[in-house]
Amino acid sequence: MSSTGYIVAAWVVTFAVVAGYALWVLARGRRLSREVAPEERRWMTAGSRGRE
Repeated sequence: MSSTGYIVAAWVVTFAVVAGYALWVLARGRRLSREVAPEERRWMTAGSRGRE
């Protein structure tokens, strides 16, 4: 394999790992958000912006 092949392979592996991690984080966040009581879901209200 030429140097170009190694560089392309490294970029592909890097992109795949980052994309997989992003999907895992999103799935975990969605799973965890289901466990929060509706009255505690401040990020779901339009005007709160995390402030009370």
